[in-house]
Amino acid sequence: MPGPHPITLYPALLAAIAAVVVGFAAIWSNPQRPINRFFFSASLHVALWLGCLYQAVTDLTHGLFWLRMTSAVGALIILQLWLVKETVSGRHESLAGRLWSSRWWTLATALIAGICFTDWFIPGRITHSVAEKQIYGLGYYVFIVGLVVLYGLLTQETVRQMRAQKGVARLELQVLMLGGAVTASAVVLLMAMRALLALPVLIRLQPLVILAFYTATVVAITTHRIFDARQIIKVGLQKIALVTIVAGAAYVGDLVLGLVLPEPFAFIVTTALALWFATALHGWISPMFQFYAQDSAVRQAAYAVSRREVRVDNLEQAFLTVLKGWGHTDHALVISGAAGPLRGGGVELPENSPVLQTLRAIRWATPERLAREKATPERLELGRFLAAHSLGVVVVGEGPTLTVLVGVGVAASRQPFTYPQVTQLMELASIIENALERAHFSLKAQRAEQLATVGLLGASLAHEIRNPLVSIKAFVQLLPQHYQDPVFRDKFFRLIGDEVTRIDRLTEQLLDLASPRVYAAQLIELHPVLRSTLELVAAKSVDKRIPFLLDLQATPDRVYTDASAAKQVLLNLCFNAIQALEGQPGERWVKLSTRNVPRGVEVQLEDSGPGIAPEIRPRLFQPFQSTKSSGFGLGLAICSDILAGLDATISVDPAQPGRGATFRIVFPCQA
Repeated sequence: MPGPHPITLYPALLAAIAAVVVGFAAIWSNPQRPINRFFFSASLHVALWLGCLYQAVTDLTHGLFWLRMTSAVGALIILQLWLVKETVSGRHESLAGRLWSSRWWTLATALIAGICFTDWFIPGRITHSVAEKQIYGLGYYVFIVGLVVLYGLLTQETVRQMRAQKGVARLELQVLMLGGAVTASAVVLLMAMRALLALPVLIRLQPLVILAFYTATVVAITTHRIFDARQIIKVGLQKIALVTIVAGAAYVGDLVLGLVLPEPFAFIVTTALALWFATALHGWISPMFQFYAQDSAVRQAAYAVSRREVRVDNLEQAFLTVLKGWGHTDHALVISGAAGPLRGGGVELPENSPVLQTLRAIRWATPERLAREKATPERLELGRFLAAHSLGVVVVGEGPTLTVLVGVGVAASRQPFTYPQVTQLMELASIIENALERAHFSLKAQRAEQLATVGLLGASLAHEIRNPLVSIKAFVQLLPQHYQDPVFRDKFFRLIGDEVTRIDRLTEQLLDLASPRVYAAQLIELHPVLRSTLELVAAKSVDKRIPFLLDLQATPDRVYTDASAAKQVLLNLCFNAIQALEGQPGERWVKLSTRNVPRGVEVQLEDSGPGIAPEIRPRLFQPFQSTKSSGFGLGLAICSDILAGLDATISVDPAQPGRGATFRIVFPCQA
């Protein structure tokens, strides 16, 4: 007896093994889920069909018998699809209810399967083989028509139930209808073509078709990644269009180049041009098949927020607005933290929270994913967290120092978030994490720079405070001898009041500058702020013999800014000017002037120092740019961030020979 044909031996057998593996994977992922159990039984059914097909192809003695068995078992797959559809739709809670609802489908598929065991199906002797040219009876075509009718009715019923469903059940029915319809259509088409064209080789394609579409359907419904059937179709059409166009262009190009170039060179040039054309075509064709058209807009909005805002609270509020628009919901959540609990939006998650630990392990979660995967205490806790905060999806983003948890509420359409949407949200979470981490770093740097300025001021003010204390001490020592002198007493009381008021004002300004605060713009008069700033710098300027000149011409001088923030920025610039003038020969001075400009008041601070080197000027307001031997070069970058948060601007004039540095700050006059 001749052995099995080497070409026909493997496809059906390997496909049967693969179907069993797919079934075990579905039941292993979540054995408690009814749809997974039904897919397990369906996988065994498909494996049985493929095993019969393998026997029909390889058994030369009983080929016809196995062909009848293959057709009968294949007909009963419709019943499996019906039961899967009933399970997905959730119309019947119990297995008995689902089986009772399928009684007419059981009868119909049994009748069609019964046709396969009659001579009306395929007349012939029992030794008739699939590999031979067969004679088909009328029953064979009745069998095909019956399958087409049943698949049509199944599709119609699936569409009807799909319209009544919402959420994940609707998406699963879409995928089931798509996968089942494509698989059945392909198999029936191959059977019809085999009968009409008398090509036995077509039957060998059935295992591959069945396995491909069946596996895709099982994965799409049982995996934790949820897909939309429409997107699957669009992605498929995109790939088919791309491959078809590029292959056609390569074929034509090879023919043309073959006329003018030797064959090896023509092939190389054609390959290079085809790769280039595929890349260009993909960039052009992708927007046509883009399923979520708002991707680029949301990404650009997130980048715009990260560039525009510098304060943590403003960033969080702006990102919440972006997330709500992206998810078509009225609720979103952004919580963040470094080495400790995560806080935000009235929610606090401890570092050792099961919710946070589980999210760090799985990176993202939706209620549908948690329902599809095996239940654990930690995942049940995560599910309760999603339900408590009405979240449809949550992702976690981790940076070097910051952890950010981003959640989006259930969409208004009640549709679940699909896996492509989850990947988009993970990208947004990465943008949010980077922006918040930069904002936190900027806040810490501002605080460090603020404390450094306070330390420098403290040393400078020690001398300024000591002078009035010496005067007070001298008058107190003379008081017993001159207490009866009314002129002395009057002078004493006036001096004590003035000096104590001066000390109190200096210490109050120092404490106000040192206290951590969130800057908030309000309507203030700018000139008093400038004068109080120069009082803090006076001791240092006198000690270094560097006079400060005032030219306050702005009228009016009312601006919208934060007085403490403006004072910190001006102090930084003043101390920078003093340090730049130290050791410089010739005349030394610093000039502070104001003038009115359109929509604001400009403060100009100019010195007679050496100026700013041209190579440093383009990066002057970036971190770690400094010409000093000490320090980190954060001062001007922090000043720029503070002013940006108050809608003010800072700039430096281009270098000019014989002129020092000139900084210009424009404070807005409107809120």
